[in-house]
Amino acid sequence: MGCCISQLAAKFAFFPPSPATYQVKKKDDGRLVAVSTTSSMPISGAADDLSLDVLLVDTKRGNKIVAFYLKNPYAKLTVLYSHGNAADLGQLYDLFVQLKANLRVNLMGYDYSGYGASTGKPSEFDTYADIEAVYDCLQTEYGISQEDLILYGQSVGSGPTLHLAAKLPRLRGVVLHSGILSGLRVLCHANFTFCFDIYKNLNKIQKVKSPVLVIHGTEDDVVSWLHGNGLWKMSRDPYEPLWIKGGGHCNLELYPDYIRHLCRFIQEMECMTTEIRLKKIKQTLRLPKRSDTTISTNCCCQVKCRLPNCLNCSKVSCTKCCYWPKCPKWKPKFSVCWKPSCPGCSCVLPKCSCACPECSCACPKCSFTCPKCSCACPKCCCWSVKCSCW
Repeated sequence: MGCCISQLAAKFAFFPPSPATYQVKKKDDGRLVAVSTTSSMPISGAADDLSLDVLLVDTKRGNKIVAFYLKNPYAKLTVLYSHGNAADLGQLYDLFVQLKANLRVNLMGYDYSGYGASTGKPSEFDTYADIEAVYDCLQTEYGISQEDLILYGQSVGSGPTLHLAAKLPRLRGVVLHSGILSGLRVLCHANFTFCFDIYKNLNKIQKVKSPVLVIHGTEDDVVSWLHGNGLWKMSRDPYEPLWIKGGGHCNLELYPDYIRHLCRFIQEMECMTTEIRLKKIKQTLRLPKRSDTTISTNCCCQVKCRLPNCLNCSKVSCTKCCYWPKCPKWKPKFSVCWKPSCPGCSCVLPKCSCACPECSCACPKCSFTCPKCSCACPKCCCWSVKCSCW
């Protein structure tokens, strides 16, 4: 039953352009070119354009999908772009060219199964297989590792984007453009998840370890701004979001803030080293400081510092616990426990094992001034007999 409902949901979720805006043809030299269906001219504008590679990629679900790889000779990073609904590569090529030039990146865009010249029928799991196949192609054909890759998901493309991002712990970054929390939540404001819901991004976003940039329009009437805000709040490493005031669902690229903010994100990702990423991960983990046995280097007698085991006291500097001084004439105030090896207490000072319990002096063997009478204690083995205050 759930499978049938999922297939029904897919029919309402995917709207590939019909007919497709391009076709793929093979040249005499074996290269593939994308030709517009309206003008019969190459999509790139020149049949011998070497900056565009048109690829046919096999997926594990038996489909052949079309991918465009746009090369930038000055690029340090590569963007894997998962487009939104009701569009194919023929419509997005001009946008890809602008992003490649302005962001100074290589860009790989692909059509889902059933979109454009790709074979098969669109479904949630087919899109997962599509993006995995394209990622494998980037690794094998172009040598792109996940450390140099940024995943970009627009609208429904946020589903396959987060699916792959959750599996790549060393990914450089993620961009969610008008992303969705889940397919069902686009139709209704539900606070729970059904088994037949598609693209459960609200669960996958929490598994993404790389920085996440969220871009969303405040006047989006297709996917509410609440989706983008929810994804941003649930991100483990959220980047400063871009809320485009007045922006809709399909026009965010027309706003100057869009390319400006995206450029800043790409530049910061380029400068991010492994050392910086590890430092950020440690800060997000917020590991507690160790409270077990350590060595105090400033201690005059080089004792080991640890929390007392006394059940009535959890403070290290508590004067009611048993401090065992080196001075044989000074007895601890804690009458029950006076042995240094007492298993019930075994508490020691963090800096010195022979400190005064009545004041803040550091060591009885060192000179100090009594806070009560201001007398200077000479260097001796037992300061308590030298001061009348004690």
